[in-house]
Amino acid sequence: MKGLYPEKRLAKSSIGQQVAADLRMRILSRDLKNGTVLSENRLSEEYNVSRSPIREALRILEREDLVQLNRMGAKVAGITEKDIDEIYDVRLMMESFVFKNLLERENNDSLLRELNKILEMMKVAIKYKDADEFSFRDIEFHETIIRSIQHRYLFILWSNIKPVMECLILLDMRHRMKNNDADFGRIIQNHQLLIQSIEEKDMRLVEEAFYKNFRDVKRKSDGLWTTPEFLKKANEQYE
Repeated sequence: MKGLYPEKRLAKSSIGQQVAADLRMRILSRDLKNGTVLSENRLSEEYNVSRSPIREALRILEREDLVQLNRMGAKVAGITEKDIDEIYDVRLMMESFVFKNLLERENNDSLLRELNKILEMMKVAIKYKDADEFSFRDIEFHETIIRSIQHRYLFILWSNIKPVMECLILLDMRHRMKNNDADFGRIIQNHQLLIQSIEEKDMRLVEEAFYKNFRDVKRKSDGLWTTPEFLKKANEQYE
């Protein structure tokens, strides 16, 4: 299924999940505008699948508040600037809690080895100008940190915001790779600072790392996180 979402990442997904992944990208990039009516029959024809996986896809997107279901399909609810800000508010709260726990933990050697390995893969993605691979490694980096404290309900919360966050990061990194690839050096430095803060168990470094990372993703100068209009622009440049 050719779409905006990287095909190779969908190999183990159900057809409904594959459709949901593509529709999610189309909604977040404003290819499907707010208020657009999504007919089960039309989507079934467009994706060349039966209505059953279409219904599965729409139910997934309803749980993410991206669509509102009706009798024969759904209506696009989309995402606002406030929604995007709130996603990062939640992520900041989660990661702050995790880092507090990590600084109190006696041994983080295994985690540090894993993070350094992921960081090297991020550097390789930059070398080959692979924005999608970089995006997924970036998500893996932060997910590894969150998973490390083995907090079940925190990870459930992370998993709930991950699908939307993942698509937003993909759109952002594709735009940066095409328009400002030098910016990736700064992103790598920010991640190195996160690793250093864990290694040295230094709250001052944690605060500096958070300031730099979350200022980066939320600032309005060149990021795509801040407005749906920028997300639409990113999609147009990718096509």
